[in-house]
This record gives sequence, C-alpha cells and structure tokens, in this order.
Amino acid sequence: MTSPISVLNVVALLVDVPAQSLVRGQVGTVVESLQGDAFEVEFSDTDGRTYAQAALPADALLVLHHRPIQAA
Repeated sequence: MTSPISVLNVVALLVDVPAQSLVRGQVGTVVESLQGDAFEVEFSDTDGRTYAQAALPADALLVLHHRPIQAA
C-alpha cells in the first residue's frame, strides 16, 4: 500500500503514544520514510527544539495542509 505521506509533511497524531509522552493532536514533521508504511516523525516546540521523535504507522498520522486542496 502506498501512503500519501511524504518526508517533510507536517502531520498531526491521531492517537496517543504514551511511551513518548505524545497525545492525539500533537503536530510533528515527517523526517524519514520507514519500511512497511511507517514514518519517523520529529516533534518540536515553537522554539524549534525537538522534544520527541517516534516511528509511527501511517494510520496514526493526518497530513496537515496550509493551502487549499481540491477534493478528489
């Protein structure tokens, strides 16, 4: 299955990840595409300091868009 998620996409968590102290809705940046439709996501504060990094499955992520997109 090919995911619509790409490296450098801004994503939001759809699930809590207690092991990383991350909760649904937190925003991160995809920094690497991993095997099996998973992605390494970096979470940073508003000063740019990374506070968490996690390998997450595509179905735990929602790509955020900053411009209008035409619906399929």
